[in-house]
Amino acid sequence: MKMTGFYPVVMVEDVSVASAFFREVLGFEFTFDSDWYVSLRADGGELAFLDHTHPTIPEGFRVPAQGLLLNVEVDDATAEYARLVTELGLPERLPLRDEDFGQRHFIIEGPGGVLIDVIEEIDPTPEFAEGYAE
Repeated sequence: MKMTGFYPVVMVEDVSVASAFFREVLGFEFTFDSDWYVSLRADGGELAFLDHTHPTIPEGFRVPAQGLLLNVEVDDATAEYARLVTELGLPERLPLRDEDFGQRHFIIEGPGGVLIDVIEEIDPTPEFAEGYAE
């Protein structure tokens, strides 16, 4: 298969709340906007939100997303932690920390219980460095 694009579409209860959060807090911009579907773009990629009750979703699958973690890569996780958690008071679900596998990150909760992992790449320990592709 030769793909021409790839992006997640998150089924949510309130499309306007979810898209407003990603636009106002994380800096995404509209590429398409309707009351049941919103497509957004940022420098790093694309993301869309869809009303989970919309008839384009097959019967039996019309439920809001659960167990979803979206990674957002940034240059400075410490500065974003100060902005998102300390200044804006967003719900912190994992405190800022460094991981041996090469991340400084923290996790906040967005609308509808979607988790957002804000990640800055750092040098991994030698144990994990071997696992990365050249």
